[in-house]
Amino acid sequence: MIGYFVNRQIDKAEKAFGVSMDYLRHIARVSLADVLRLRKIGTLLAHRSALPPVAFHVARLVSVMAEECGECVQIEVNLARQAGVRAEHLQSVLAMRPSDLPEELGDAYLFAECIVHNSGDVEPLRSKMRHRYGEKGLVELAMAIALARTFPTVKRGLGYASTCDLKGMKLA
Repeated sequence: MIGYFVNRQIDKAEKAFGVSMDYLRHIARVSLADVLRLRKIGTLLAHRSALPPVAFHVARLVSVMAEECGECVQIEVNLARQAGVRAEHLQSVLAMRPSDLPEELGDAYLFAECIVHNSGDVEPLRSKMRHRYGEKGLVELAMAIALARTFPTVKRGLGYASTCDLKGMKLA
C-alpha cells in the first residue's frame, strides 16, 4: 500500500519537474525506507528563509552542475524559473559565465564553485556572503550547496546519471 502512494508521488514529481524519476522508482522497489529518507533530504534542500531565491538557486545550480549535467540540472533550472529567476541569469550560469551576472549573483556563483571544487581562496567570498546575507543566510547557502549534490550523486551511484548536455536545457 505504501509503495502505491510512493509511486503516485513519483508520478507527480515527474510531471512537476518534467523529467524521468526512474532512479526513485528503482530505490522504491528495493527499499521504501530509503526512498522516504531521500524525500526528507528533498524537503531539507527546499528550505530557504534568509537567502533571496535568486542567489539560492544560482548556488544550487552550480552545485548540481558540478555533479552531473542532465536531468538534475533541468530540475534545478525548472525550480529556479518557478521561483522567478530570470532566464538570462540561468543562461549565464549554464554557460559558466559568472562575470555576466550581477555582482550579488556572480559572488554566489563563485562561492558555490569554490565550495564544490574545494578550490580557490574562499574566505573573501565567505565574508561577502556573511556580510550580504547574515550568518543564517551563510548557513542556508552552505546547506543548499551540499544538499543539491545528493540526488545527482545517488543517481550516478545507481547508474542513472545522464550525460552532460547544457545546450539542451529548457529555460522556459
